[in-house]
Amino acid sequence: MLSSFSVNNINDKGKYKMANKYITQAEKYEYISKQHGGYYRHNFTDHAYLYNLYFPPKEVFTHLKDNIEDLVLNYPIAQDALAELIGNVIQQPADRIVVGNGAAEIIKILSGHLAKKIIVPVPSFNEYANAAPEGHIVEFPLEFPSFQLDVDKFAAEAINVKADMAVVVTPNNPTSMLVAKADLIRLAEKLEKHDCMLIVDESFLDFAENKEQISLEQDIANYPNTAILKSMSKAYGVCGLRIGYMLTANLAFATAVRNGIHIWNINGFAEEFLRILPRYKQEFEDSCEKVKADRDTFYEKLCAIEGMTVFKPDANYIFCRLPDAALSGPEVTKRLFIEHNIYIKDSVGKTQPDATRYIRIASRTKKENSKLIVALMDVMYLKSE
Repeated sequence: MLSSFSVNNINDKGKYKMANKYITQAEKYEYISKQHGGYYRHNFTDHAYLYNLYFPPKEVFTHLKDNIEDLVLNYPIAQDALAELIGNVIQQPADRIVVGNGAAEIIKILSGHLAKKIIVPVPSFNEYANAAPEGHIVEFPLEFPSFQLDVDKFAAEAINVKADMAVVVTPNNPTSMLVAKADLIRLAEKLEKHDCMLIVDESFLDFAENKEQISLEQDIANYPNTAILKSMSKAYGVCGLRIGYMLTANLAFATAVRNGIHIWNINGFAEEFLRILPRYKQEFEDSCEKVKADRDTFYEKLCAIEGMTVFKPDANYIFCRLPDAALSGPEVTKRLFIEHNIYIKDSVGKTQPDATRYIRIASRTKKENSKLIVALMDVMYLKSE
C-alpha cells in the first residue's frame, strides 16, 4: 500500500517530482537518510539540520533577486576583499581572516593538509575526523555520561600524543553544550608551550546566552596559537550560500590556510550577502532571540517526557538519551519519519558509548516543536496489539 506521504506527484512550489527514487514512505526514508542536503525538495519536516529559521529577512532575498543578472554574469571578488567584508561584520582586520566555501572547506585544509596530528573530543562534528588522513587523528572521549570536556585531561593527552592541532567545538555538536571561556583560555595557554594550535569552532555560539562574554573572538590577539572557526550558514540561515571563516592573530597560520584556498571560492550571491549583512545586525540579533525562546520551550517539553534524559542546550538543537524501555535511536528516528514525516538524527556513527540510545533534535518553530513532541511520544515504544 502506498504511504500517505508518498511524494511522487507533489506539485507544491519548490518541490520536484521524484519518480523512480521512492514510492513508499519507508523507501523515502532510506533515500533521505543517505542524502546530505536538498531536503526542501522532499516535503518533510527537517529537525535534523541545524539552522536559523528566522533569518535572513525578506529584504535580503529581494535585494539578491534585484541584482541577479550582475551576480550571475560577473566574477565575484577574491579572498582579500572577502576578508574585508567579514571583517566589517565581526570588527576584525582582514589579515586575520580566511573565508571558506562553508566551514567545511577550511576544515578540509586544517585536518586534511596542515595538521600532522589532530586531536578532537568525541562525540563531535565528524568532519574533523573524516577529513584527516589515516593515522593523523586522535579521538579524545568526553566524560561519560555527562559529555563534559575536561580541558586539563584533554591538554595532557594532546601533549602526550604530540598533537600539533587540537579542536574544541563550543557549543558542541551533537551535545549542544558549551566549554567555558576560562577553560578555553587555560587550554590555549597549556598548548602554546607545546606548539599546538587550538581551533575553537564557534559555529553555534550565536544561540548561547551572553555570547559576547563567552566568545574568544574579540580576545583573539591575546592567544597567538588559537584560531576561531565559524560556519555562517547555520547562524545566519543561509546554508545554500556556503560561507564560513577562520579568524586568528597568527598571521603565518592564516597564510598557510589561505594558501590552500583557490582564488574564487565564494560565489557572487554569497559575496553580496556579506556586503549587505551589516545593515541587518539588529534583525539578526532579534532572530537569535526567537531561536533561543523556541529552544527553551522545546527543552522544557522534552524534559517532561518520563524517562528521557535531556541535556540542557546552549545551541539550537537538543541532545537526548531515550528512556531505557524505549526503542533504540535508529528505530525511533525511522518510525518518526515513516509515521509522521519528521526527520531527526540518531547518534549512530558518533564515537561515544551507548550511541544507539541517543538522538539529536533541531529546534524549529514552537508549533513544529510541539508537533514533534506528540509524534515522539507516539513512536518511542512498541504499540501493543
